[in-house]
Order: sequence, then structure tokens, then C-alpha cells
Amino acid sequence: MKKATSVEEYIENNAHFSDVLNTLRELILSTNLDEAIKWSAPVYSYNGKNVIGLAAFKKHFCLWFFNGVFLKDKNNLLVNAQEGKTKALRQMRFDTLDDIDKPIVLAYIKEAIENQKLGKEIKPVRTTKKDITIPDLLKNEINTNIDFSNAFKDLTLSKQREYCNYIIDAKREPTKIKRLDKIKPMILNGIGLHDKYKNC
Repeated sequence: MKKATSVEEYIENNAHFSDVLNTLRELILSTNLDEAIKWSAPVYSYNGKNVIGLAAFKKHFCLWFFNGVFLKDKNNLLVNAQEGKTKALRQMRFDTLDDIDKPIVLAYIKEAIENQKLGKEIKPVRTTKKDITIPDLLKNEINTNIDFSNAFKDLTLSKQREYCNYIIDAKREPTKIKRLDKIKPMILNGIGLHDKYKNC
């Protein structure tokens, strides 16, 4: 799917959910949030701070709340897409237009805006290069494969760290090897481990 340069184009690219995406977009735009395309998807911000993202998958669509961890979630609608990894981000998923209860969704959006106004946000922790621990398996691949080594060095620091932790987190050696085989083509193509979630 080609990258969208406008929200209209994003909705057009996801025509199977155009009605619902337009419905959610109208709800968001009824507030004072600014609309833009970031990471190839619609993102809505307040005073330059990201508050909500709009996304379509093959079988469902969702709202991303960038600091959703602070929402009260009285209706138990929010999920953590990457349990144990994601600290602030929360997702509100829908399968059909009927799943959207407009007053409830709008209440969540307004609460997210108020939280942003109050400065409720988890700031990313900045780390340095020395904080990356490269596991032996990955280190061996870097030392023996020049193309792989160059591709790994070209990745951003955060993507390098994600890949290192992915190998380290595996408890068994066979799992570590299996994970390395999985990520090698991704690294060679300059793709981050979690890019598919970010571009959802």
C-alpha cells in the first residue's frame, strides 16, 4: 500500500473502512486538535503534542491514545497492543461502525485532550549507545557478514536496541537462533522490529 500524504488519501487507501474512519475523524475534528499525517497515518495533536492516532488494519480499525495509560477507561475499551513493552500508548479497537458509541468515544477523546493540557505524559527515556548490549549471536553475525554489519549500523539507535533486546529476551538458545533468522532479512532491508505496529 502506498504511503498517504493526506488524511483523505489515507482513508482512500483503506476504502474498506472509509465510513468508519470518516466517522472517527469527524468526532476528533469536533474538538480543537490539529490534524496531520505522521508515520504514514492520521495523527491529532494539541500544541504540538501527539494526542490521538487513527489507524486501519485489514480486519479492524482503531484509535491510538498516545498517553492512554492516564485515561480512566471506565468502559474498559482500551488495550495495550504490546503488553510489557508499551508504557503510555493505548488502543481502542473496533470491528464495525456499530461498535462506535459516539458519546463514549468523544468522552475518551476529550479526556485525552484534558490530560495533555495538564501535562500528563510519559516522556521517552533517552539512552546512549553504551546502553546497548549486543548479544553474542547478533555480534557474531555482525562480525562475519559485512552487508549485515553495515545494515545494522545504519539502523537508528532505538531500532538497534529493539533487535538486541528481542534476542536477549529469548530464554532458550534455539529460540534465540530462530529469532535471529527472523530478523536478519528485516535488518538487511532497514526495517525496524516494531515498524508494522507504528504504521498500522
